[in-house]
Amino acid sequence: MEEDSILKERSILYKLKSIDKLVVRNLISNSECMQKNEKFKNSPSRSQIEIIQYLLNHINEDVYQRDLEDVLNLRRATISGILGTMEKNGFIERSIDKKDTRIKKIILSPKAKEEYLKRKKSLEYIESIVKKDISDEDLKTFNKVLDKMHKNLEDNINNSIN
Repeated sequence: MEEDSILKERSILYKLKSIDKLVVRNLISNSECMQKNEKFKNSPSRSQIEIIQYLLNHINEDVYQRDLEDVLNLRRATISGILGTMEKNGFIERSIDKKDTRIKKIILSPKAKEEYLKRKKSLEYIESIVKKDISDEDLKTFNKVLDKMHKNLEDNINNSIN
């Protein structure tokens, strides 16, 4: 049993998962404070925020559900459910494409931009907590290592498929 706890202490995957859980808890805690305020009812989830951010970054382009499936690496049913909720909450509209009537463009509403900016402040605050007392040099090294880990995992998936 002692050996398991030693492995947990040294395991990169365990530490990454632990940090992810703490970030989510902080976001939820911050969200719960906001949710008590009537203005913040139906605020977007983390996945919805990612979609809003993608749409904002591609504001002058036509974006379709399949684009989000590819970029966010989520299944069609998952994206469809998220988009349905976003449409119900007034964050997006779906408009029939003039070139191909079988597909719908996803269009951000002004409400989504507003909500994104509110959540962005919360994320920036939590990121400032995460970075507290860490030097720029250490952060640069950490990001470089994370990028390498990301590439290693992507390469592994690509090699498994081929």
